[in-house]
Amino acid sequence: MTETDTLDDTKQMSKGKPPRHLSALHHITSTTTSSRLQVAVTADLDVCKSPDEKSVFLPVYRSGSCAEQGAKQFMEDEHICIDDLGPSLDSSSLSAFYGVFDGHGGTDASLFVRKNILRFIVDDSYFPLCVNKAIKNAFLKADYQFADDSSLDISSGTTALTALIFGRRLIVANAGDCRAVLGRRGRAIELSKDHKPNCITEKTRIEKLGGVVYDGYLNGQLSVARAIGDWHMKGPKGSSDCPLTPEPELREAELSEDDEFLIMGCDGLWDVMSSQCAVTIARKELMIHNDPERCCRELVREALKRNTCDNLTVIVVCFSPDPPQRIEVRVESRVRRSISAEGLNLLKGVLDG
Repeated sequence: MTETDTLDDTKQMSKGKPPRHLSALHHITSTTTSSRLQVAVTADLDVCKSPDEKSVFLPVYRSGSCAEQGAKQFMEDEHICIDDLGPSLDSSSLSAFYGVFDGHGGTDASLFVRKNILRFIVDDSYFPLCVNKAIKNAFLKADYQFADDSSLDISSGTTALTALIFGRRLIVANAGDCRAVLGRRGRAIELSKDHKPNCITEKTRIEKLGGVVYDGYLNGQLSVARAIGDWHMKGPKGSSDCPLTPEPELREAELSEDDEFLIMGCDGLWDVMSSQCAVTIARKELMIHNDPERCCRELVREALKRNTCDNLTVIVVCFSPDPPQRIEVRVESRVRRSISAEGLNLLKGVLDG
């Protein structure tokens, strides 16, 4: 990588848009890390091959992002988009990584996690043979390493939502109230759960560990039940009885031709928009211009129009170079009619809010 490339990437990072090609990641991933990424991708491709070695669907990743401060006094969100993870992989871009980190109490935690989470994943001893375990370990390591950095404000915190893709294998990890939603032929498929303190499962876990949920806040202080950082609310390192945990929940999906795009957003989006509404808007936009970056800007604009009170960060990842296709749904009746799936989903999105 030339000095000019380095300067270009530095400028891009200062504008809030992470670099998208692997050369910009050499400071994150070592040579060993890169080879381990290739092993993971190769292993997944072997799984994808059918016995008679017929061709199978392999997604092509292309992404866009948009981040706005919104009505808040400071911008505390961070995000990362890497459409191609491997220097020795072919041009079909068979591995990718994305993340949204919604900070609170300052930017130290969200910035630290954005800079380190991918390295923590691929450097874990369980990677690549047990990727899920490696991801969970990376979230915990990020929490502990952040606490050990004396130059940072460890009372700041962040939620974390990541998506790691190898071939058709999509692994979403979430700790907090960001959300990942898959657009499958116009239908919204949620791949994460919002970790709100008043969620039944989270509230039960919190109370078992001696915490309380007051007016929707964990111990009356925090509006999320899982986060990295916030060490003023946690016990000694290694303690397993803290109500506030950095441990993520993971969901996996095997991508098919029906899976058109993935939306990842902080709660500033989901506070004012349902998952189905977001998918409907995104699909409509992509059918018009096929540009995930413009699609993100439209989702952010719509959320601002609906008076969201938070920072806004949205990532859209498309799995095909082509725009979504119009879907016709046949409705049998005395009068033969045809109604588009877009129309049905638009109506559902409006009703859902």
